[in-house]
Amino acid sequence: MITVHHLNNSRSQRILWLLEELEVPYEIKRYERTAEQRAPKELLEISPLGKSPVISDGSVTLAESGAIVEYLISKYGNGKFQAPASGPGYLQNLYYSHYAEGSLMPLLVQKIIFNIVPQKTPFLIRPLANLIFNNLNKQLLLPEFEKHFALIESHLGTVKTGWFADGEEPTAADFQMAFPLEGIVTAAPDMATPKMIEYVDRVQSRPAYKRAIEKGGQYAYAKM
Repeated sequence: MITVHHLNNSRSQRILWLLEELEVPYEIKRYERTAEQRAPKELLEISPLGKSPVISDGSVTLAESGAIVEYLISKYGNGKFQAPASGPGYLQNLYYSHYAEGSLMPLLVQKIIFNIVPQKTPFLIRPLANLIFNNLNKQLLLPEFEKHFALIESHLGTVKTGWFADGEEPTAADFQMAFPLEGIVTAAPDMATPKMIEYVDRVQSRPAYKRAIEKGGQYAYAKM
């Protein structure tokens, strides 16, 4: 049986969603974030970087959500959630599967860091830190967010089915993109675009997603 080493409010929720879609038996080993919102040291016993998600499948231990998604679809999909072998759907799935963690998530993490640093500075210099990081947000991050969100909104406006590879069901691109888009819609609703909101609603309305939430426990980005 597959074991998912599951950290609350993390990317591992997407793995639970995929496994529920695949209807593959699995068990969850839970880990809770520390007071600093970091993964606990126990995860280091499973993966050298101590990150989640990690899965164990027999003799296989695999980290990195993108690798896990590809592995599970390839091994257990039986043709489900596969992108087309060629053409636009193939390229869209390939691009957004890597874009989610390669381009979009680093930008979101940077935004989180820019928000946290002023809060962690000594009280006397906190106003100065707020001023500096507010300016960095406006000058560096906001223009990038605008470009990325325009890209996503444009793409979602062109796909007829609502999924990133424009197939009748999700593909790896969707299991990857759902997490950052959930974060945007939940944490920055004033920045979320209409198609982003529609997309997250589509994901979160799926029965398999709802089962994954029930089994995974607290998840800050779910609306149910």
